[in-house]
Amino acid sequence: MSSIPERSDVEPAYKWDLESIYAGDDDWEDAYADVEDRLADLEAYEGRATEDGETLLAVLQLSDELGREVEQVAAYARMRSDEDTSDQEYQALSSRAQSLASRAESAASFIDPEIQSLDRDELDRMVAETEGLEQYEHYLDDVMRMKEHTRSTEVENLLAELGEVTGASGEIYNLLSNADMAFPTVEKPDGDAVEITQSNFTTLLKNPDREFRREVYEGYFDEWADVRNSVGAAYKNSVKADVKLARARNYDTAREAAMDGPNVPAEVYDNLLETVRDNLDKLHRHAELKRESLGVDELRMWDLYMPMTDSESPDLDYEDAVDHVVEAVGALGDDYQSRVEEGIESRWIDVYETQDKRSGAYSSGTYDTQPFILMNYQDDIASMYTLAHELGHSLHSQLTSEAQPYVYSGYEIFVAEVASTVNEALLTEHLLETVDDPEFRRHVLNEYLERFRSTLYRQTLFADFEHQAHQVVEENGALTPDRLDEIYGDLKREFYEPAVVDDRIEREWMRIPHFYRAYYVYQYSTGISAAVALADGILEEGEPAAERYLEFLERGSREYPLELLETAGVDMSSPEPIQRALDVYDEHLDQMADLV
Repeated sequence: MSSIPERSDVEPAYKWDLESIYAGDDDWEDAYADVEDRLADLEAYEGRATEDGETLLAVLQLSDELGREVEQVAAYARMRSDEDTSDQEYQALSSRAQSLASRAESAASFIDPEIQSLDRDELDRMVAETEGLEQYEHYLDDVMRMKEHTRSTEVENLLAELGEVTGASGEIYNLLSNADMAFPTVEKPDGDAVEITQSNFTTLLKNPDREFRREVYEGYFDEWADVRNSVGAAYKNSVKADVKLARARNYDTAREAAMDGPNVPAEVYDNLLETVRDNLDKLHRHAELKRESLGVDELRMWDLYMPMTDSESPDLDYEDAVDHVVEAVGALGDDYQSRVEEGIESRWIDVYETQDKRSGAYSSGTYDTQPFILMNYQDDIASMYTLAHELGHSLHSQLTSEAQPYVYSGYEIFVAEVASTVNEALLTEHLLETVDDPEFRRHVLNEYLERFRSTLYRQTLFADFEHQAHQVVEENGALTPDRLDEIYGDLKREFYEPAVVDDRIEREWMRIPHFYRAYYVYQYSTGISAAVALADGILEEGEPAAERYLEFLERGSREYPLELLETAGVDMSSPEPIQRALDVYDEHLDQMADLV
């Protein structure tokens, strides 16, 4: 019998308030029908969107209105479905909402090409002469910036139609890794049998029994060896698609194409790889500390996920976690802190795991709603960090929505993880300053160091790997499984020099789904670098640094990512924030060394 409660058994205070979006499903149906009816109004502007400034303003305002409504319809349906993934009714609502979003995107697809048909002087004159259009200046600049990489309508339509084909490698990989692959069953130290899965693999590698960890590790990667040719072919063709699509849009490289979308210069990528490589001694020190804490002669690949603690995480109930997080974010000022408190009291958060609830955690909501957070709180330190993380996302969205028009209410992935990680960093410093218990402090430091290692170092290793893989194809080389093993194995040996790097870990590239979204993972590394540097500055400087940071949160996407972060006080075009974050990591290694 399962110990996981039914949703009806959880008190309302611990469940999010989706009725604040729609009082019931009938209201959702009314909103859905309203959007459907209004799509034709937008489509009626096709071919004449830029005939004058007033018409362009009307088109953009109508597109925004529909976007707001579609987001709300989709968010409600998705979150209702996530409450109980076995509920067919809400699955159907979510599917309908996704379809509606696709139709709305298609209905608005003429807008950018028609804007790009203008010359820049003509567009500037239109903005100057039309009251209200100045609000869209940054958006229009972004559209015109991409003009040289936008092909004719005929070619653009063809590329759009080929999207399913060019994305097929990732789809094939996902089906193979999540549906078709079957990993072995192993016997746990207590005698129970457990099947290795994609979801539980790293959890099993935290088991204190070292022989069990070795068995899990070898069984998992041996299964990947059986499909290495299939996965190798999938990734090779994914990289080829990236390269060919970049060339089709007049880019020299796939990296240039990927980074031009958010307008991030290539030097940011190069600075990251170079600065992290110059600081591998800190990661090597972490690995050596882990070896010492485990009391083993050699650190093996099946030891990497083991915590440097002598016990399981101390029990930490939700109310205590909330208190710690609220106190920690006080560094950002009274208004930010009171917003967090009010959000928790206003039922932003769906706190506990229930039967058939979606796993994991996320922050959601729309421009016109309060934020919402899905969690599966487990009474441990990791869950407290997840709470702080998701509240960072939620406050970012709330502050942006209040300060910006809808067109700038989103933000690029490059800055998306900054707010969440700043909260994590502030929480760490608060706990280390206020908690005396050595074992609790050791768990806090371990949580922080592992999050840092697995984000900045691990994701940078991934970024280096995929860049080398794309360069092989761009230089007309053969991207075989052997070549991919070689690239990945060399990087793993460099990054984890004190550990024993065996042949099996060379296949780890095969288990990373993010590689099918080219030049994406580096943003996790730059995000945590910016966040740790910002948090360090806030704790050092106090109110002025906090005010700059809050201004950054309020800017949404009104500027390009590097400009936004400069508002907060970090220059990501230089290696300095990355180095500053790595120095903070080193300081925490000092603290852990004292405890170990």
